[in-house]
Amino acid sequence: MQGQTIIVTGGGSGLGRAICLGLADAGAQVAILEINAESAQVVVDEITAKGGKAFSVIGDITTRDSAKALVDSAIATAGRVHGLINCAGVYPRRPILEITDADWDFSFAVNVRGLYNVSVAAITHMQAQGGGRIVNIASIDALKAHPKNAHYAAMKAAVVSLTKSMALAVAPDNILINGVAPAGIATEKARAAGFLPELAAQTALGRAAEPEDVADVVIFLVSEKNRYMVGETVAISGGYFIA
Repeated sequence: MQGQTIIVTGGGSGLGRAICLGLADAGAQVAILEINAESAQVVVDEITAKGGKAFSVIGDITTRDSAKALVDSAIATAGRVHGLINCAGVYPRRPILEITDADWDFSFAVNVRGLYNVSVAAITHMQAQGGGRIVNIASIDALKAHPKNAHYAAMKAAVVSLTKSMALAVAPDNILINGVAPAGIATEKARAAGFLPELAAQTALGRAAEPEDVADVVIFLVSEKNRYMVGETVAISGGYFIA
């Protein structure tokens, strides 16, 4: 991926960090679009310390104007954007009868509207330059019911649907949009939450995914090695559906 610039939202921690590091190892310049300046800088420093290229753009993606300004800023720095990975997200867990209006609004603002806002801004540039790649991070919860985070599952199901609709709209412009639906990923937050052992017991491989297990698939989809996948959401679950 030498010479390519990829924007990664939510690249300052967890899966986003693993994606950024993997992209840099593959030769890409990484534009980390984050709301947390400190965590973004840590990842930038990790990449540049190894001789890679990365920079951060800090701000909020939940409004159309802000998201556009962030993408425009990233492209002004890099000169061009070849791909976008929508990894920014929140993971609220609450029993289904206790979900508040604020829970719904916050989850939708980040997980769906924010993803859409950044995508629209990036697509405008990709159309002008003749193509690009976008990867949306959904969740296995979009594909299998989960009573403890129904609003999150609903938002990730919306991401799966939005991925299809956007892909169909811009495929003629040589913009390939796909998604991934990971099961539990062994990030620091997930380990602290304590649900990974239960999930691991339900997978054929008997473990949660490491962030790099998912990042490698994402990097393939955002690269030019992906020439014919469009509108798909790939489950990365360790055999969660077959176990």
